[in-house]
Amino acid sequence: MPPKTTPRPATSSVTDDQLFDLRWARAFESTSQPLQRLYGDAMPIDTLMDRLHDLLARRWAARPDDLRLLDLKRDLDPHWFQSSKMAAYVFYVDRFAGSMQGVGERIPYLQSFGITYAHFMPCLMPRPGDSDGGYAVMDYTKIDPKLGTMADFRQVTRDMRAAGISPCIDMVLNHTAAEHDWAQKARAGDPFYRAFYRIYDTPDEPLEYEKTLHEVFPNQAPGNFTYDEDMQAWVWTTFNSFQWDLNWANPEVFLAILDIILDLANAGAEVLRLDAVAFMWKRLGTDCQNLPEVHDILQAINQAASVAAPATIFKAEAIVGPHQLVPYLGAGRHTGKVCNLAYHNSLMVQFWSALATRETQLMTDVLSHYFPDRFINAEWATYIRCHDDIGWAITEDDAEAHGVSGPGHRGFLADFYAGRFDGSFARGADFQVNEVTGDKRTNGSFASLAGLEAALEAGDDALIDLAIKRINLGHALIAGFGGVPLIYMGDELGLLNDRAYATDPDRAGDGRWMQRPAMDWDRAETAETSDAPHGRIWRALRHILKVRAACPELGGDVPSRILHTGHGRLFSMIRPGTNATLWMVCNFSEDAQSIPPADLAIPEDARPTDVLNGDALPQMQGGRIVVPPLACLWLRQPIW
Repeated sequence: MPPKTTPRPATSSVTDDQLFDLRWARAFESTSQPLQRLYGDAMPIDTLMDRLHDLLARRWAARPDDLRLLDLKRDLDPHWFQSSKMAAYVFYVDRFAGSMQGVGERIPYLQSFGITYAHFMPCLMPRPGDSDGGYAVMDYTKIDPKLGTMADFRQVTRDMRAAGISPCIDMVLNHTAAEHDWAQKARAGDPFYRAFYRIYDTPDEPLEYEKTLHEVFPNQAPGNFTYDEDMQAWVWTTFNSFQWDLNWANPEVFLAILDIILDLANAGAEVLRLDAVAFMWKRLGTDCQNLPEVHDILQAINQAASVAAPATIFKAEAIVGPHQLVPYLGAGRHTGKVCNLAYHNSLMVQFWSALATRETQLMTDVLSHYFPDRFINAEWATYIRCHDDIGWAITEDDAEAHGVSGPGHRGFLADFYAGRFDGSFARGADFQVNEVTGDKRTNGSFASLAGLEAALEAGDDALIDLAIKRINLGHALIAGFGGVPLIYMGDELGLLNDRAYATDPDRAGDGRWMQRPAMDWDRAETAETSDAPHGRIWRALRHILKVRAACPELGGDVPSRILHTGHGRLFSMIRPGTNATLWMVCNFSEDAQSIPPADLAIPEDARPTDVLNGDALPQMQGGRIVVPPLACLWLRQPIW
């Protein structure tokens, strides 16, 4: 029990205004410096900082008391999100529970298998019809009426906080829907809002940009610009014709978006997933992705929010190549100041690559070459599958270093996971085939890509067992790698591909709905006792998260050091914690493998126990540690 303290006289109490002033002073330089670099030529920095101060003060004044208390807790424990107890669940509100109120009713389910972070997939008011899965937002201040109201969202976030679950919501930064009020005013000729977007009176400049731009959706939305008949002008539309790119070179855009972010934070969002951040800044002659100004914008947002909503953290959705990914978690002058979380896209891609080839050397080399073993005030969001497609982000250099070509290996993976490759266990589908480059992306649910769909159709128990082992291996990998593991809705039950999306006119044109099945509550209700695949997968995940929560060395502030063992079937790493060291060893083949303890840098006198598989000593054979087929070991040695 902590020692008792004597209350200080009321006259010496710190006021909310004083807290705000202290936080403003703390964040001033780390906010003003990137804003000066971004907007010094567009607006005097003193003017911009005065306006920023007024915006933050207004949102702080409106911040609910319970969130102000959470702010204090997070100021005292700034690394809260790096705890090994953090585990995330990602869902579409309608597919999961029908409505915001329905989500509140399902909180006990999330608690039942150890979830402490809940990501509401796009739920702000989208444009009618096709909305790119909700990422074409028409009104950032309202919840999609099909799901409920902002009052409903505030209530469910309060309920989640009471249950120890941190809510996350999507904030689309690169663009708005063409139907957004700002876009409508721009279309009507308002010069203030026209400057919110990149609009061109002639096609000359867009044609120059197109020379170096890539197409995100070459099949459904070729090109990066759309001609608007009402304005008789060209609008920058990276993703779809109905998604207008914002002009982040305009400081008014920064202020307007920050205001929305703080409004959502005051509504109870503890994590803001910042969508499509790589595309925010444009420069002629480049591919307009991952430019340095993007990291200035992200730092300014994060540091400004730390004044008026310090309990809030930010997750970057930057699905980019491995050499471009690290800066989103802070590098150089942005260290410790940018996003707190970023998707470890490379880990996801390398998992699927190793699973298909049964070879781990490429995975070992890529994950150790590009990425530091930890970050300051930041960590990975680790995942195996999500709502999106898989882009096979394997570079030419990395592939060639392992005796294959980049296009060849990417093509192999696309064919393997579409089920075209001889011996494939997967049931997926191509997405956005680029006829020029030959590149293909891949759709499919975790379970279907891991072989469960094909195994169930074959009625083969041995194949079913292998598919379940692949799923459990993936969950153990993301829980043990370092960072917050993200479980996409239904993966805990092994839900298969949903091909019924093709009958829905609003979804039929987007094959990614294949991996977004509706929640199966009948299976969820029997998961704790059923011996069917869904029960076995659910209980295994619950166990993994329970063991993870009890191992502080699996927290995000502990280094993740990948081991070069030379064993081509095993992926191994060490997590040197304060009170214990933990070794993770993953077998990506269907045969048992063994390795000498010395190759894992396990000291000769150490006797680590496998905490993931019963707290027993690992199986040994001829002085070597045996790793069963498609298994993961967590070998833990306390430090005495």
